Amino acid sequence: MTRKVSSAYVWFDTEFSSLELDEAHLLQVAVMLTDKDLKRITPPDEDLNFYIRLPDSVQLSPWVEKNIPDLIKKCRSHAAVPVEEVDAKLTAFVDRWCGTPNKTVQKRPLMAGNSVHTDWLLARNFFPIFTGRLHYRLLDVSALKIQWLDLTDGEEFKKDDPKTIKQYFPEADLRRLRQHDACYDIVASAAELAYYRAHMNFSV
Repeated sequence: MTRKVSSAYVWFDTEFSSLELDEAHLLQVAVMLTDKDLKRITPPDEDLNFYIRLPDSVQLSPWVEKNIPDLIKKCRSHAAVPVEEVDAKLTAFVDRWCGTPNKTVQKRPLMAGNSVHTDWLLARNFFPIFTGRLHYRLLDVSALKIQWLDLTDGEEFKKDDPKTIKQYFPEADLRRLRQHDACYDIVASAAELAYYRAHMNFSV
């Protein structure tokens, strides 16, 4: 029997206006592609990063207003992109690097990231064409984190330490990234998955 291998991991992270997800609006989206071995399919300068146009009617949570005011400014500037345009650009990106849409769902690339079920829910709401290109399964690094912390005495992965990120994901270009940003979070999530792979017993 031929072993099934994921065609690609679509590392995906969002920043959004509120933890009330039914009311939340996207603020930022970042995307990176790797293969199953966490080798980049695209170079760092091909990663996607969009600031999404924020309607005046959207209610921001107090945390968002206090902690990411610069991001809010970008979402209300001329640099912000309409959500429909972002959906089209994300779709074109996946089609370019992963091939035209595969009718077999199991052969489509997987969305990956930390707590990625939240990102998937928002993506389904805002990017229906893009998510239609992806597998229904999700690669949620947070699931491994829970098992790691519950079942081992190992150290928690140091997501905020650039040296640790670079150690486990050498292809990360941290010179142009800042912490607590969607672009930083996707490379940090890939590094964290590599960390668990290096310390947990995955039989092949």
